[in-house]
Amino acid sequence: MSDRPPPNIAPSIFYKLDMCPIRAVISRVSGKWPLLVVAHLSFGKHRFSELLNGIPDISQRMLTQTLRTLERDGLVNRSVTASIPPRVDYELTELGESLLPAVQSLMQWGFENRKDIEANHAVHDQDTEAA
Repeated sequence: MSDRPPPNIAPSIFYKLDMCPIRAVISRVSGKWPLLVVAHLSFGKHRFSELLNGIPDISQRMLTQTLRTLERDGLVNRSVTASIPPRVDYELTELGESLLPAVQSLMQWGFENRKDIEANHAVHDQDTEAA
């Protein structure tokens, strides 16, 4: 931890790295893959191949790592059915489902603001090139 004193702008818990509520959550679902997997699983149980096909820009390795992390965190349940080949299904746990309102809010925010963000990118990039 830093030797610097907190600037006392936010509540003190935000400056305690091991107790900060934002760090705890963001570290679990940061990046696009965990949120995309959770969003897909919000529609129900999926096989690995269905998730891989449903998220075309994710690699098999990254999907495996993401699912393992989500399973370890207790957000996803992995069930194996004995068959040839074995069937492996993934679904959200109760804890994972409790994350859905936040994920849906982010999705809604993105839907409502995507065009503005893209327009801001264009203006910024144009200004940056001109400078």
